[in-house]
Order: sequence, then C-alpha cells, then structure tokens
Amino acid sequence: MKAGVASPQGVAIQDVPQPKPKPTDILVKIKAIALNRADLGSARGDTSHGAAAGKPVGSEFSGEVLEVGSEVHDFKVGDRVMCHSPGSHAEYAVSDYGRAMKIPDGMGFEQAATLPIGLNTLHNALVTAGRMKAGEAVMVQGASSGVGIIGLQIAKLMGAKLVVGTSTNETRRARLKEFGADLAVDTRDPKWPQQVLDATGGKGVNLTVDMLSGPTVSQTMEATALLGRIVNIGRLAGMKAEFDFDLHARKRIDYIGVTFRTRTVEEVRDILVKMRSDLWDDVKAGRIRVPIDKTYPLAEARAGHEHMRANQHFGKILLIP
Repeated sequence: MKAGVASPQGVAIQDVPQPKPKPTDILVKIKAIALNRADLGSARGDTSHGAAAGKPVGSEFSGEVLEVGSEVHDFKVGDRVMCHSPGSHAEYAVSDYGRAMKIPDGMGFEQAATLPIGLNTLHNALVTAGRMKAGEAVMVQGASSGVGIIGLQIAKLMGAKLVVGTSTNETRRARLKEFGADLAVDTRDPKWPQQVLDATGGKGVNLTVDMLSGPTVSQTMEATALLGRIVNIGRLAGMKAEFDFDLHARKRIDYIGVTFRTRTVEEVRDILVKMRSDLWDDVKAGRIRVPIDKTYPLAEARAGHEHMRANQHFGKILLIP
C-alpha cells in the first residue's frame, strides 16, 4: 500500500506492507486523514511522537472497517469509523477497538477525521485533569488549531460561564467566537493577561488548557485565578522557559501535564468511554464541528505538512488517500 513514512527529509510516500490486525484491532480502509502538529516531528523520525524511520506517520483518520480481530465485538465489516491511532498517513491502518468510534449518521468521512484526537484530548484535559465545573471561566491557549476549536466548544457545552480563546493571528482570532469564545486575545500583546482579568472581575480564569507553554507560561499564571488549574497539553511556543515559582505558589495554582505518549491502551480506552458519556449526543447532533482549512491528496503529504508548519491555517488540514 502507499503510505507517508518518516524520513530525515520529512514525510515521504513509499510502498509499505499493509498492516495486519491483532485480536483487539480493526483494519480500516482510510477515507480521510487529519494532520496534527505532532506529525511534523514524527515525519522526521522523532519517535517520541510516533513513527520511526520508514514507518507510516500520523494518528487520526476515518474510514471503513475491512476486518475485525477475534476479540472485537463492537464493530463489524462495513462500519464507518473515526480513529485516534498511529499510522494514519496510509491507504490502510489498524486501530485498537478502544481507539475507534462509529461515525454518526449524516456525518461525512472528512468531518469525522477532524474529531477523534480533539474530543479525547480536550475532554480529558478539561473534565478529568482540569476538574472543570459548570459556571467557571475557562481559557484555551492556542485556540485556532483544530484541537483548540474543539476545546472552546466542549467548554461551552459543559457549562463554562466565560470562554477565552487565544490566537496571534487577527483573522483567526476574529473567528473564535463562531466556536464558543466569549473573549479572544492575542498573546503577543503584553497586556493580554489584564484583558482576561478585566473580563473576570479581576479574578482570572479558573481553568486553562495550555497548548503554548514556552515564554507565555508566567503570563498564563497571571491570568489564572487563585486556586486555578492549568493543564499543559502542548508546547507550540517552546519546550522550555522561565517559570515564576513565586507567582505559582502565591496563587496556589495546580499545574498539570498530560500526554497520550505515556498512556496505556487501557487508559486510552477509558478516556474515550468518559468522553462519549459526556459528549456523544453533541457529536451526533453536530454541535461540535471543526472547519477544514485545506485538503491535499496523500501523494502531496509533504505539501500538507509544510502548510501546517507555516502556521497560517484555521482548523484542520486533511489528506485524502
């Protein structure tokens, strides 16, 4: 089969063997592939985010079930599914049954491919790690990404009284209100924490999901309330930075790091079950959606990656096998 595999030069299209499902897997003929920021690293062999050299890149896709393992009981051949599973830059991929969901009636493969990682990651960050309560003020740092856009919508659907989104791009920032943001701020503006404090009566947000990290971390704490929580799920602005330990202590902030990279398959299955319990009716009703910025053929995967690297997109970039 054709696949986009990791190489020192970035994602490269090669012929590789079709994967074989294990007893707990389903084999899927892929119809649409969603790009994620981690794909850029794994495409060049960063194994901390997935593929080794010569192996298919990617982790999010939709398609049709071709085969089910002997221990799989919730899926059958012909089911339309969306999956959060490695090896998505390909014509076929396998997924553990606990990382797959049936696509709701009326939803197309392309929209379905945009959802699995955002739903699982942001529900876990907001509800499980972040302990979000209805009536709280919530901020999503890096809100114009596909995952961030889902986070805005989940926060609003779960009862946040105020939802703040950040983006450094004026055009993208203006669109955040379409997806649930009550306030959209630019983290390049040194006064942005004060804007958040003003919107919250001087208190700050109760919970932040932070996809930026890097040099914004102390400003994020400035914008966070006493006894607030910050859940770190990404490092788009940098892997390291100065950290104001005194501010952290004075505000008694819980700073929580989460990643799927060190989770067991059982933990991931549990995350999906909890997400579905809270959000699946909203997914089926179309109340959670992600705009598709641009679509490329799988053969042009490298162009898709370069488009993501340019950081000018809003929502998701897709590949089509």
